[in-house]
Amino acid sequence: MATMKRHIDEDLQGLREALLTMGALCEEMIHLAVKLLLENDATLMTKVQASEDRVNKLHIEIDERCLRTLALHQPAAIDLRFVAAAIKINSDLERIGDQAVNIAETSLYLLKQPPMRLGDIPRMAELASQMLKDALDAFTRGDVALANDVIRRDDEEDRLKSQTFNTLVALMQSDSSTIQRGMDHILISRNLERIADHATNVAEDVVFMVLGKDIRHGGGVEA
Repeated sequence: MATMKRHIDEDLQGLREALLTMGALCEEMIHLAVKLLLENDATLMTKVQASEDRVNKLHIEIDERCLRTLALHQPAAIDLRFVAAAIKINSDLERIGDQAVNIAETSLYLLKQPPMRLGDIPRMAELASQMLKDALDAFTRGDVALANDVIRRDDEEDRLKSQTFNTLVALMQSDSSTIQRGMDHILISRNLERIADHATNVAEDVVFMVLGKDIRHGGGVEA
């Protein structure tokens, strides 16, 4: 029995480390994609793509780890919730990587265009990145309070997206030459909002993992 427990603990630790590696890559991808936009540095696209390849490989590897753990150990209680959360977090991290690639690709196109005001996009990027970092920290520590804080911050990201949308629409209305660029910046703001949404999903999975409470779809934030 002790040997079996040691084996599942080792497998869960390996799974945790793989997810954190994937999360760190996603954080770096967001940073590089936004830096490409802010600093007009096309060379960063190669780094984003390289990180995407690693994220995609980890996505497959982590799914396989989860399935193997379920098949070999048939975990119960909190260990089972951990694996269930890991499967969902793995999916959200892969999608965060996709959103970062979208930002980088749009930013690469914008390099060829005259610069324009970014609205709250830099602040949105900072907030989304911090939400992801904190969601992963909450996962590592099983910290429900930190997870709840991430969930609450999603409202601020939504507010910034709306504010950015209004700013850019006003600019496009006053100067028709900015319409295409304005639409591209709106797309980037939506990518950042989606990153924040996925970070929120990770935080919700932490609450489920620790407390066994599903707070999605209006289930309420656990105090």
